[in-house]
Amino acid sequence: MSKWKDSLEKTRKATFGRITTLFGASEINAGTWDELEALLIQADIGVETTQSIIVNLKDRVFAQRMVKSAELTTLLENELVNRLSAPAEIDFGSAKPAVMLLVGVNGSGKTTTAAKLGKRYTNEGKKVLLAAADTYRAAAIDQLQVWATRLNLPVVAGQPDSDPGAVAYDAVQAGIARDMDVVIVDTAGRLHTRYNLMEELKKVHRVVGKALPGAPQAVLLVLDATTGQNAIHQARAFQEAVKVNGVIITKLDSSARGGMAFAIQKELNLPILYAGLGEKPEDLTPFDRTAFVRGIMNRN
Repeated sequence: MSKWKDSLEKTRKATFGRITTLFGASEINAGTWDELEALLIQADIGVETTQSIIVNLKDRVFAQRMVKSAELTTLLENELVNRLSAPAEIDFGSAKPAVMLLVGVNGSGKTTTAAKLGKRYTNEGKKVLLAAADTYRAAAIDQLQVWATRLNLPVVAGQPDSDPGAVAYDAVQAGIARDMDVVIVDTAGRLHTRYNLMEELKKVHRVVGKALPGAPQAVLLVLDATTGQNAIHQARAFQEAVKVNGVIITKLDSSARGGMAFAIQKELNLPILYAGLGEKPEDLTPFDRTAFVRGIMNRN
């Protein structure tokens, strides 16, 4: 809990801390609901989600005959927890190797996340191979190779500006030959407004399936928490291009917009699988909805 609370300090101070202040000793009135609605919207939860939360809280307050706003804290906490998906894990089935594509826009943290995921799976006893398929940025290839060396992970990389589909194909083939358990493919940071780049992402997805029928077993969308509601627009485009089946939220520790997790859940109906709570490999942690909500509301 302490790690979650420390990492969510900016989100808590920006908005959710003010909600706790609102729930003081005063009685619940129209002003309470208006101020709570404004604070939830400011917290990047989203207008529709906020309005739905308010309606549900009002119903419960009426049913339980509550009069003190202080009693709202636990109700709101439960409401927020229930709006996030229960803990989920990626089902790789019997695939060997299981292939995972990481997708998202430039700067979302895909390359670092690929390495951290590789370390996590290695700690679980799996043999992991990384693929540097972001061939448009030489820095991305170098970055993944540096992380791979640091974490003692093998990596397949192409030359800058080479075909990313070919790199992904070679990586899957290498994963089969080396008897790997997981192949994690770091794709180029697509601008969701660029049609040709999204088409190329579709190609990488198809090529991986040709290298190993049934692959990829997972396509995870990496979203930067600091982008707030803008992440929703990005996510929709990726969902249309490739079958995304999970989300990783990065940079929660450096964002005041952690409330976007609720909007992502409602708008995309995708499980949030991991959260980035810092720079170290172990700071990529499975998403814990209860720890997240208690962290933003400063509850023990």
